[in-house]
Amino acid sequence: MPPADPTLNLQVQTLYTEHHGWLQGWLGRKLGNACDAADLAHDTFVRLLSRQGNSYFGSEPRALLTHIAKGLVVDRWRRQDVERAYLEAIAHLPQPEVPSPETRWLILETLCRVDAMLRDMPARVRQVFLLSQLDGLTYAQIAEQLQLSLITIKRDMRTAFLACLSIDG
Repeated sequence: MPPADPTLNLQVQTLYTEHHGWLQGWLGRKLGNACDAADLAHDTFVRLLSRQGNSYFGSEPRALLTHIAKGLVVDRWRRQDVERAYLEAIAHLPQPEVPSPETRWLILETLCRVDAMLRDMPARVRQVFLLSQLDGLTYAQIAEQLQLSLITIKRDMRTAFLACLSIDG
């Protein structure tokens, strides 16, 4: 990790001093939870500190903070949706088969990465991939169903597999 930029640190410190209370209040109203608001306000400033090569925050710092915070709120909501679905899926398991908290956390992290990967795929690539992997259709069946050429299906699957390989892990 490169050394911290003292100018960037000073700018973030100034932004923090001047706008942290406002941001936390804004997030509190948005989320309805002071603890989550405090966490996301903190994460917003951490995100600012981790920005690569851009120490200029513009003339509207609240707009920048709001933009970053909104992204973090959306990420939190998506994660909660994935977590809720996962917990519903394992709720019916007999007690001896319920994963440990550590295993649940690892699975949830993986599911969130897969969710992000699928969300970032172009719609057709995602559709082709899911038809293949979840519905078990052959490439020829997918081509016929979507009225696309077989070579297009193969290209889309290649794109999808490359996206799978790029998941951080």
